[in-house]
Amino acid sequence: MPRVTRAHTVAHHLVQGGLTDLKLSEAAQKRDRPGLYREDGFSVRSYHAPDGTLLTVAGAYGPDWFMTLAQIRHRLEQPYIRYTVTDDAPELRDHELLVRWATREELRARQQAAAARQAPLVALLRRQEAERAAEDAGQSALF
Repeated sequence: MPRVTRAHTVAHHLVQGGLTDLKLSEAAQKRDRPGLYREDGFSVRSYHAPDGTLLTVAGAYGPDWFMTLAQIRHRLEQPYIRYTVTDDAPELRDHELLVRWATREELRARQQAAAARQAPLVALLRRQEAERAAEDAGQSALF
């Protein structure tokens, strides 16, 4: 059973990330189309999972709602924020994401994926440092 995810906490993280909170009512979120709004932003509401857990739905609104949706996902899945964002709840619309706390396994998998992405760069930096250390020690190649 996942931990409770509060809407105001999710909204706070998104505002801290530079997104605009449109503060739409739950009825407006369920009724309106995402492209009706002139300003790009988000709105959050509570969602009760089938197991009874309180989760949060974050919706993207505005002319470029698809980009806002990507920004919401990127911001909330940062390692220091620790949320998991999915779009698999049955009542969600195209512009909405379900937000819940990430499990330890999900966080570990993200950490390993980030390390794998950075491995070539880390190897290059280490090789350059070794070459620089060899040159400083007077062991540079003649040619």
